[in-house]
Amino acid sequence: MKNLFDHQHKEEVISRINALTPTTQGLWGKMAVAQMLKHLTIPLNLALTNPKPARKPIGYILGPLVKNAVIGPKPFKRGSYTPPDLRITTTEDFNMQKNRVLDMINRFTPDNVTDTRHPFFGKLSHDEWGQSQYKHFDHHLSQFDV
Repeated sequence: MKNLFDHQHKEEVISRINALTPTTQGLWGKMAVAQMLKHLTIPLNLALTNPKPARKPIGYILGPLVKNAVIGPKPFKRGSYTPPDLRITTTEDFNMQKNRVLDMINRFTPDNVTDTRHPFFGKLSHDEWGQSQYKHFDHHLSQFDV
């Protein structure tokens, strides 16, 4: 499974992001391209936050049931559920969001993810962090046909 910690996979994602333009249209979903870029920064920011927020009580119950769907190798389905705190409904500046996500991708290294607890899933390995980030990027970059 591809992993955003892997240099080759990181370069692939960066190249795909650089192929986007402010007018790139999604093949599905409601987000504009700048909103999608901002959306991608939220889980990346969580990964880079040390220490992480406390684990949510619902995560103890539902986390093990849905972890493989989110973290595992099977791609996300089009129109998958998006938690409210990951929904972007505001108008966003494309260049600002593109620069922000590229900066965060470059900072996304195992050395910068020192607390590997996830506030919903609990303890994740570095591989799980890297794979889940790649999977999320791949889903949305495919959504915008890059």
